[in-house]
Amino acid sequence: MIGQETGVLYQYETSSGIQWKTFGDVKVQPKYKGEIKTGKKDGLDVLIYPFGEKSVAREWKKRKEWNTEHANKDGILIGKFENGEWIGSMEVLYLGWRNGEIGYYKEKWEGVESEDNSDFSKYVGEIKNGLPDGQGTFTYPNGSKYVGEYKDGVKHGQGSYYYPNGDKYVGEYKDGVKHGQGSYYYPNGDKYVGEWKDNKKNGQGTYTFPDGAKYVGGFKDGLPNGQVTFTYTSGKKYVGEFENGKRIGHGTHTLSDGSRDVGEFKDGRMRNGTSYYENGNIEFKIVNGKKVKQ
Repeated sequence: MIGQETGVLYQYETSSGIQWKTFGDVKVQPKYKGEIKTGKKDGLDVLIYPFGEKSVAREWKKRKEWNTEHANKDGILIGKFENGEWIGSMEVLYLGWRNGEIGYYKEKWEGVESEDNSDFSKYVGEIKNGLPDGQGTFTYPNGSKYVGEYKDGVKHGQGSYYYPNGDKYVGEYKDGVKHGQGSYYYPNGDKYVGEWKDNKKNGQGTYTFPDGAKYVGGFKDGLPNGQVTFTYTSGKKYVGEFENGKRIGHGTHTLSDGSRDVGEFKDGRMRNGTSYYENGNIEFKIVNGKKVKQ
């Protein structure tokens, strides 16, 4: 696009209004880094304010922040613009006990901790009727962190949950639990992308292993269930039924050389069926778990 480039501009407040220049001091002035058109802000950017506040600007329009989110130097959301309007600042709530009553409180407990008085989590974000509602960040003592949407005090909508062991979930929540489409990442490289219900893998999904092996099919209560396709990096493939994480029911297990087992599986092994050579000829049959030569 003619006149479109990426650059840096510094904000100056003058008697005639705000101006943007190509030189300045970020310790004193807001610094814009992003797309510039004919010497003015236009498009996507990051706007960094003095004292560590940062605005991740998704969109600028009419020379002003249009749809942006403001975060502090720790990445905690403190406010946002929607359609050019500042819709509210972020507040802090502490989840804990006060005189034996559990709830959200604006003041951090500073006294001696006990069973009746203590804090165990902190919320920074939008609030409605004294409860988390909207966008926010929830941190836990064990190092876990949730960043996303809330409704009536519980996780609801899109969010990301970071576990202390390195696990990460990115996806939908409903009434406080994982529900809908979501992706789960494991420290060892495993990844699940698919449907969730009641905080567990439920529905259709794809589970990928670090070596490239892949499971595509149904899940129930966190385990493979229903019709699936399991491919291995060695070239092997299983197409058939799973129940509670094990092969059960009718399926076809094909080896890398083209030979295959076709029949009924139970507890991960074929119990009744036929084993074929790669040329399609029958090698042997299995009846009630025992080989029967042809």
